[in-house]
Amino acid sequence: MRSRLGATAGVVGPLAFAGAWLIGSLKTSGYSMVNDAISRLAAVGADTRALMTAGFVSFTICVLIFSMSLRAALPGGAWIAAASTAIATLGVAAFPLDHSGTVDALHGLSATIGYVTLAATSLLASRPLKAQGDHRAAKVSALAGTATALCLAATILGPADGLFQRLGVSIGDLWIVAASVRMIRIADRPRIVPAGAERPR
Repeated sequence: MRSRLGATAGVVGPLAFAGAWLIGSLKTSGYSMVNDAISRLAAVGADTRALMTAGFVSFTICVLIFSMSLRAALPGGAWIAAASTAIATLGVAAFPLDHSGTVDALHGLSATIGYVTLAATSLLASRPLKAQGDHRAAKVSALAGTATALCLAATILGPADGLFQRLGVSIGDLWIVAASVRMIRIADRPRIVPAGAERPR
């Protein structure tokens, strides 16, 4: 039951976050998904601040729950990275842009930690997945983590930093969704009772 709850949260959180920035982007006149950061939608004075903040908080809560199920499903530090991503996202919401120089700096620090830990989540999952015999999932995890890291690193260089940010977080978030679906499928597999063993009543 707990694993299913965590897996479901791992689907809901990223979708809520993506929905918030997509709707907010479309609602905001003059806003560019190519050149403007997602956090601009939650900046002080932005009309979409409540919507985007709700997306950040939903992601935080759901991915924290997901990380507990990931801990039970995979050995290693992937769950710690996922939980750290969730907490860093809460920091992004708690320190909105355009408040003050200090708050902007804390916002940037939270975002950087979130970027690093999001990429690390799938990278750290690769080896345990391989050890479990799921070589395909291990390769996908390694590729997803690498792609996430490269896209998010590209936001520093510019131009099109908003586009690369969306690509990076979307790849990382899709991995969380895919991992959640995998956990649900494993939980739904019928348990094989050895011959001669009595079935529980």
